[in-house]
Amino acid sequence: MKKFVLALAVLGSLSVAACNTVSGAGEDLQSASNAVENKMDE
Repeated sequence: MKKFVLALAVLGSLSVAACNTVSGAGEDLQSASNAVENKMDE
């Protein structure tokens, strides 16, 4: 039972870390697209 709880905790932690990574990548992509858009407006 302890191993199951430990495995569940590890999977939960990895899921949260992956979500934060995807969120950060989305912010980087949005920032890059804003920079391109600003250059096109000049």
